[in-house]
Amino acid sequence: MAEFSLTSSAVAAGGTIPRRHTCDGEDRSPPLLWSAPPAGTRSLVLMLDDPDVPGGRFIHWLAWAITPDSGGLGEGEPAPLEGRNGFGSVGYRGPCPPRGHGPHRYRFRLHAVAEELRLASGVGVRELEQTFTGNVLAVAELVGTYQR
Repeated sequence: MAEFSLTSSAVAAGGTIPRRHTCDGEDRSPPLLWSAPPAGTRSLVLMLDDPDVPGGRFIHWLAWAITPDSGGLGEGEPAPLEGRNGFGSVGYRGPCPPRGHGPHRYRFRLHAVAEELRLASGVGVRELEQTFTGNVLAVAELVGTYQR
């Protein structure tokens, strides 16, 4: 079986995230494509975070209830259910590191989960992670960078 992978036509692995997908541009999520998840996957969970912010991780996007055979999300396409990001809103908010802080890494992590999550839209990262931890079959990751 091929490795579970996550790609984007807008973001090369390790490359710069285009301005249009950031707070300095249109703040639209980039298109994402993924390979078939492992057997037994019931749902996909997508998280976008910045691990380089002062004081720890900052959440930019929480998304779940994504069907395993969907194959991707288009540019600006919301997921079936989305959570509260670090800005306090629900849905995608793009990279927006402090000015002059240098490049930050942004990790798109797609989790193949062995169960369907029963969460309402708008939950935060702690509640989401507690729900699927222990049921992850595989994780596909795409990392891009951005600086202001």
